Amino acid sequence: MDTANQDINLNSPNKGLGTNDLAADGVEEGAVAAARVLPPGMTEEEAEELRTELTKVEEEIHTLRQVLAAKEKHAGELKRKLGLSPLTELKQNITKGWQDVQTSNAYKKTQETLSVAGQKTTAAFSTMGTALSRKFGDMRNSTTFKSFEDKVGNLKTKVVGGRANGEEVQSPEAQSPSNPVQDNAPF
Repeated sequence: MDTANQDINLNSPNKGLGTNDLAADGVEEGAVAAARVLPPGMTEEEAEELRTELTKVEEEIHTLRQVLAAKEKHAGELKRKLGLSPLTELKQNITKGWQDVQTSNAYKKTQETLSVAGQKTTAAFSTMGTALSRKFGDMRNSTTFKSFEDKVGNLKTKVVGGRANGEEVQSPEAQSPSNPVQDNAPF
């Protein structure tokens, strides 16, 4: 196939077909149609010179594509021989990308800002904890709280009895027979 007349539009459905193939199908696109119509003020010699240059450029593009494909194939073979899989490359790319992010000025500024914000938040919580502790201490020393504490203590004495802390509660069987416990449970 003549590469000079090849359709180079990568989005074309006729990619790779020569202009003779296009003309045979009755299709005229791009350079083929433009070659027949001269822009105003252009002579036939200038148009022919531009067509020749276009042909050379298209041939160079085709050659470069072939060279690139051969280089990519060779690179793939070298990677395979070195044991570099796509997953390994991805890991390396991610690691390098993360290192690049960490060394960027934006990351450093953000890290510093968050560090300062964390320190201020810690200080605020510490201050708030101290204030709450002081308020609870003040509240515990207030007459209202003391009165409430006395009432709860009296209620505890009535419910639990006069035994001291740490004494075990006696089971009903262990209680004296003079004061038997009646079982009034329905079940």
